[in-house]
Amino acid sequence: MKARDGRSVISRLHQQGSLKTLFPRTDGTALTAVLLNTAGGITGGDRFDLRLRAESGTALTVTTQAAERAYRANDGAGRVCTGIHIATGSRVDWLPQETLIYDHAALRRSLDVTLEPDANCLLVESLIFGRAAMGESVRALSLDDRITLRRNDKIVLADRTRLTGDAHALLAGAATGAGAGAMASLVFTAPDAADKLESARALLPETGGISQPAPDVLFARILAPDGFALRQALIPLIAHFRQDPLPRPWMI
Repeated sequence: MKARDGRSVISRLHQQGSLKTLFPRTDGTALTAVLLNTAGGITGGDRFDLRLRAESGTALTVTTQAAERAYRANDGAGRVCTGIHIATGSRVDWLPQETLIYDHAALRRSLDVTLEPDANCLLVESLIFGRAAMGESVRALSLDDRITLRRNDKIVLADRTRLTGDAHALLAGAATGAGAGAMASLVFTAPDAADKLESARALLPETGGISQPAPDVLFARILAPDGFALRQALIPLIAHFRQDPLPRPWMI
C-alpha cells in the first residue's frame, strides 16, 4: 500500500488460491484489509503465504472475516507464513480473529514483522484449544507458533510457542496454563510505549502479564478458560493501544 492524497490506498495486489483479501469502505484515512480463507480452514499439507508492505506515511489495519480453523491433519502440518514490512512513518495493526484448534491438528505458523525507523505496529494472535461450549478438548496436537519482530535489522522480540501431544493435559499444569483453554499474545510498539505499561497492566486479568522487552516495545500474554473469556480480557487491551474502534468483523 501507498499514500495518496492523504489516504492509504492499494499500491499492488496479487492473490491466488483460497486466500482472498477484501477492502471495505471506511471513513478514515487508514486502509482496512479483511482476509478470507474460502477453503474454510487449514489442514495437513496446506500452505498459506501472505506478504504485506506498508510504504512511508501509511496506516493499515488487517483482520479476518471470521475465526480461522485448524482441523485434523492426516498429511503433515498446515503452514501459515506472514511477513509484514512497515516503512518509515507507517503503522500496521495486525488484528486477525482467533484461530480455533481442533483435536489432532498440526499447525506451523509464523509472523515476521520488520520495522523501519519511526514505524510502529500492534500485533495480536489468539488461539482457542477446542470449543468449550461443545465439550471439545484437544488431546493430540502439533503446534509451532512464532512471532518475530525486527527493527533496524535487529531482532527485538522472538516469541516461540510449541505444544506437542496432549494439549489439554499440558495446559492443565500450574506452570504451563493452569487449565487455560485459550491464549493470546499482543505486541505493541511506539515511542511512548513505556508510558502505557502500567495502565495496560491494570487492564489485564490475573491470568495475564505484560513486559517491556525493548524501550519502545510491549509484549502481553493472556490466558483464559475459553474464547469468550479471552475476548472479554483482550478487547479492552486492544482498545487501549488503538485510536480507532475495533475492526467491524470483530463486532459481528
